[in-house]
Amino acid sequence: MSYKVLARKWRPQHFDDVVGQNHVIQTLKNAINSNRVAHAYLFVGPRGTGKTTTARILAKALNCSNGPSINFDPNENICIEIAEGRSIDVIEIDGASNNGVDQVRDLRENARYTPTSGAYKIYIIDEVHMLSTAAFNALLKILEEPPEHVKFIFATTDVHKVLPTILSRCQRFDLRRISINDIITRLRLGCEKEEINITDDALYAIARGAEGGLRDAESALDQLISFKGNSIIEEDVLSVFGLASKQLLEELSNSILQSDIPKIIQLIASMDKSGKDLQRIIMELLENFRNLLVVSYSNDENIDLDITELQLKVYRKQASEINSVRILKIIDALIETDERMRFALSKRTLLETGLIKCSKVSQTMTLNEIMNELADLKKKENNLESKKLENSDQKNISEKNELSDNSINDMYEHPVIGQIVETFNSRITEVKDKIGE
Repeated sequence: MSYKVLARKWRPQHFDDVVGQNHVIQTLKNAINSNRVAHAYLFVGPRGTGKTTTARILAKALNCSNGPSINFDPNENICIEIAEGRSIDVIEIDGASNNGVDQVRDLRENARYTPTSGAYKIYIIDEVHMLSTAAFNALLKILEEPPEHVKFIFATTDVHKVLPTILSRCQRFDLRRISINDIITRLRLGCEKEEINITDDALYAIARGAEGGLRDAESALDQLISFKGNSIIEEDVLSVFGLASKQLLEELSNSILQSDIPKIIQLIASMDKSGKDLQRIIMELLENFRNLLVVSYSNDENIDLDITELQLKVYRKQASEINSVRILKIIDALIETDERMRFALSKRTLLETGLIKCSKVSQTMTLNEIMNELADLKKKENNLESKKLENSDQKNISEKNELSDNSINDMYEHPVIGQIVETFNSRITEVKDKIGE
C-alpha cells in the first residue's frame, strides 16, 4: 500500500473531528437537525483551516444512507466514496482549471439529472474566486433557483474576488485561523497514535510556524518525521524550518526594551549565522509586541491571547517596565522595517538598524511623560510651600527652603528634563550674544 501523508491520514471524517471551527460546525448541525439546509454555502478562510474538509463532511451528512443526518457512519460505502472524491453524486470542481463559461454551462446541464444513490447532487467548487466574471454570471440563475435535488458548496481563500451577486445567494461561513493550543492538542493526539515521541516545545514551534493552518502543521510534522524519525525535539524543528526559539525571541525583546544595542547586534549575528529567516524574525517580534500591548491595556480577567501561562507572566513583567505609547512606537518601527526588508538584498543590515531604532524608541520619554513628571514635581513644590507658610519657626522655614531647593535640584538632575533645561539655557545664551553684538 502506498504511503499516505499525515494531512490526508488525519483528515477529519465527522463533524466532531473538525478542530477550531465550533461556530461553523454547530450551525451546520442545527441546520440539518431542523431541516433548514440551504441550497448554497460559501466557506471562507485561510489555507489549511478546513474549508474543503467541512464541505465533504456536510456532503456526507446530506447523502448518507439515513440522511440528512449528523449521526452518519463515516465507514459506510457512500461516505467513503465522498471522502475519496469518487462519488458520482458529489462532484468536486477545481475553480482554477474550470473557470470558463463552457464548464459552467456543462454544470448547469448535468445538474438537471437526479442523483443516483444519495438524496442530493452536490457540487463542491474549490477556490471559487478563480472563476471568470462571465462564468460567475452564467452560474447566477441556477445558483438562485436550483433544482430541489442540487446543493452548492463553495470554498475560497479570497472572498473579495467573488462577485457580490454570488455572495448574496449563499450562506457565508468564515473559518478562523486555528489557535496554537488547538493545533498542539491535535498534533499531540496524532503523535500518540503513531507512537511518535515529541517534546512540548517542539509541538509549540510547529504550531507557531503553521500560522493558524492545521494542514501546514501536519505537513511540517510529516517532514520532521522523515528527517529525525520518531523522536523529535525543538532544535530539530528550528533547524529544519529556520525558526527562532521562543527563548531567543524573548531575549531579543528584552534587549530592545533595555536598549542593549551590543546584545541586539550579537543576537542578530547569531541568528544570521545559524540560517534563521530574518524576515520571519520581524514578524515574530511584531506578534510579541502586539501581545505585550494587549497585556499592557488589559486586566487579568479579560486577556484573550493565544499564548501559554509562562509567556503571559513574561509579558506582564515587561508591560510593567514600559509605557504603552512606547510599545506602539516600537510596533510602528517594526512595521516600517518589515516593509523595507521585503525588497532588500541585505536583510541583516536593515534588521540591525531597525531594531536599534526600536531600542532608542523604547528609552525615549514621550511628551506626556515629561509633562506628568513636571506636574509631579510642581505638586511637591506646592506642598512644601504650604507647609513652609504654616510653620512660623524660622529654623523650620530655613529647613523647608533648603528642602525645596533640593527638590528643584532633583528636577534638574532628571536626565530628560535636565537636557531640556540645558537646551533652553544654550538658546538664551545665543540670543544674548547676538544682542550684545
